Amino acid sequence: MPVPQRYIEIMDTTLRDGEQTSGVSFSPSEKLTIAQVLLTEVKVDRIEIASARVSEGELAAVKAITKWAKMHGLLQRVEVLTFVDGDVSVQWMLQAGAKVMNLLTKGSLNHLTHQLKKKPAEHFAEVGEVIALARKKGLECNVYLEDWSNGMRHSRDYVYQYLDFLQHQPVKRVMLPDTLGVLTPGEVQEYISDVVQRYPQLHFDFHAHNDYDLGTANVLEGVKAGAHGIHLTINGMGERAGNAPLASAIAVLNDFLPGVKTAVSEKSLYSASKLVETFSGIRIPANKPVVGANVFTQTAGIHADGDKKNKLYFSDLMPERFGRQRLYALGKTSGKANIENNLQQLGIQLSDANLKKVTQRIIELGDKKEVVTQADLPYIISDILDSSRIEEKVKIENYVLTHSKNLHPSVTLRISVEGELFEEHSQGDGQYDAFMNALKIVYKKKKRELPVLTDYSVHIPPGGKSDALCETIITWSFGNKEFKTRGLDSDQTVSAIKATQKMLNLI
Repeated sequence: MPVPQRYIEIMDTTLRDGEQTSGVSFSPSEKLTIAQVLLTEVKVDRIEIASARVSEGELAAVKAITKWAKMHGLLQRVEVLTFVDGDVSVQWMLQAGAKVMNLLTKGSLNHLTHQLKKKPAEHFAEVGEVIALARKKGLECNVYLEDWSNGMRHSRDYVYQYLDFLQHQPVKRVMLPDTLGVLTPGEVQEYISDVVQRYPQLHFDFHAHNDYDLGTANVLEGVKAGAHGIHLTINGMGERAGNAPLASAIAVLNDFLPGVKTAVSEKSLYSASKLVETFSGIRIPANKPVVGANVFTQTAGIHADGDKKNKLYFSDLMPERFGRQRLYALGKTSGKANIENNLQQLGIQLSDANLKKVTQRIIELGDKKEVVTQADLPYIISDILDSSRIEEKVKIENYVLTHSKNLHPSVTLRISVEGELFEEHSQGDGQYDAFMNALKIVYKKKKRELPVLTDYSVHIPPGGKSDALCETIITWSFGNKEFKTRGLDSDQTVSAIKATQKMLNLI
């Protein structure tokens, strides 16, 4: 029999709670872009985009998002954090064009007593006044119970007293944050079950933080306990250790709760993650589940061998679900199977004897702690076997790079493509950009397509001298596949050009 589906609302708060990550501040145009991606591509149900009264820049960002959302019939899915401050937040909402306010109130007696220094009845009365004013002005109102988790632990009677009051107010959702990320999964199960059963007419959202690295586990238990919605952020951004991460939570709900349904598109999670990484400047850890660079990479040769024989090391967490692909790392633990998988992706076949030689060289490089990428394989093969099959069809013969104050950087490039010599001159925003612009002119003449550069990272040894070797790793997208090439030189631009020449020969 089919499992009955229970729909769970997903509210993404990357642009509000996520922006509270230390050192992060999105520009209005970046906020608009992220909002558009979240609602139209990732397909979350709601987004929380700002806190009222913060700054002029915040007001400008909210105005831009609400204007776009209104044009596309999405305004009711855009929310703003507001405060119990009479009519101040309400007026700010009206000025910003927003229609849904998330009112921040006190969910624990400790916060109420020591921060507001008020009695419960006083707080409830002020909350009721703001809600009434908001409804009068045509605003929809949700209510946050800040520090609800500690409220349930230490002052549960107060929480019940407050919910008794809220159940008679014109609010759409009651939002239960684990503000300090202190709950265990067992407590989440107990507390949410408790309030859901006690107040069946209310819609409850659960908002998890990740201070003990339990954010995703707590989301799972919260939904199992009956929460109607959950709050998440891209890449788990947020204050301190961050919030429960969107990609991990969606994967967990989809794989472990067959009776639960969300609208989120798994295929869009990785691209959204990379977009936020770029705008925030906060790099995604390589081992971060679902979106990290290494999480679909097998390193041990025995794993690669098992994958070839009967997909022995596959799980439901397949990379294709998220628009990614499985990779096989090259290093001292790779083994023959890893290398065969990489060669197969490059369309290269070797005899067993030659494969053994290549495997041994990669192990030697790994012992020296050198990074070996798939793009390095043809060069390793050529070096070991002196094989004519790995010929360099594209060769950068010469170039002149110029960089002058108040003038655009420029390049003169001479390049040989399959024996045909080209010389081009171009300018750009930087020396490497100028080089790429000249290269595009050449490839346009050859009526060939170049890959799209999707990532560019530079590594210099810590404490290195000014003449230290610089490693540039460039990620390219070509024909629905991603691959990386690496260049090494004491000059950063030259190392990037070396990485680019490798790319030109690979394609």
